[in-house]
Amino acid sequence: MELRQLEYFAAVCKEMHFSRAAENLCTTQSNLSQQIKFLENELGLPLFDRIGKRIALTEAGSILLEQCGMIFERIDYVKGAIADLKRMEGGRLDIGILPGDGDLLFDALLVNFHLAYPKLTIQVTETMNVYEEVVEGTRDLGVTTVPSNPDDRISIIPLFHEEFALAIHSDHPLAKSKAIPFEQLQQLKMVMFGPEHQITKILHSCCQARGISIYNPIAAPTLSTLLNFVEQGIGASVLPRLLLDYLNRDNISAVTLLNPTPSQDICLIYRKDKFMGQPAKTFIKELQSFIEVVMEHAGRSSG
Repeated sequence: MELRQLEYFAAVCKEMHFSRAAENLCTTQSNLSQQIKFLENELGLPLFDRIGKRIALTEAGSILLEQCGMIFERIDYVKGAIADLKRMEGGRLDIGILPGDGDLLFDALLVNFHLAYPKLTIQVTETMNVYEEVVEGTRDLGVTTVPSNPDDRISIIPLFHEEFALAIHSDHPLAKSKAIPFEQLQQLKMVMFGPEHQITKILHSCCQARGISIYNPIAAPTLSTLLNFVEQGIGASVLPRLLLDYLNRDNISAVTLLNPTPSQDICLIYRKDKFMGQPAKTFIKELQSFIEVVMEHAGRSSG
């Protein structure tokens, strides 16, 4: 059984069509069919049922396809490990983060990290599907909320516990309050992210638990837009307290919410069965150190 035969087999499975698979592989259909035949002869069972011009996987084919995925992943692991030995300072790192986290964790961190490791290419993408994209292998690392039922292949590194506070214009009467009941949000005009955003989901969950609803006529597409609305006094919002303390906007006050205090746990995730190069290991350490500094700064500010 040769790796090339497994690659040919996987290509046919992807297209479920021999001629299209052959075209994608830049080979002839007769050569492709011959390689599949060699594979079937070696295994002693057909891999495809041929029904007229259509094909379908047999039970043996399904088993082989599942194992092919694992084989290809291990080969990618080996290639990544060897490549990392050749270039300890180079490489590429693809990171997925939740929308808004870039302002808190990544803007300053990325500048410092790039200055320390200029040969490393880093791509940071804001997405609501951080967890799914890490599981699928689209991202090397992900910073997201702690998953409730993580995939066995996912490794989780806790980063910090995040509480949310009311962000309101400094001239508003409530800005002088240190804390207000959560239910008091009913009396305010709120500006929030869209319904798909994690913060909005947490806020709505708290509202449902208390049996209340809030007036939210404006959905902001970005954090900068949302902050701009708050600074202009158009409405109030609910945002991570850590973020508000870190940004320290003159026209925005952060007021603690009580009963309940919305919160979430943030973590870093990666595929444990996928090779992790030196760039990713170094970035994780730098991120953890950076968060410690941010938390210390927030602690001094609140004190």
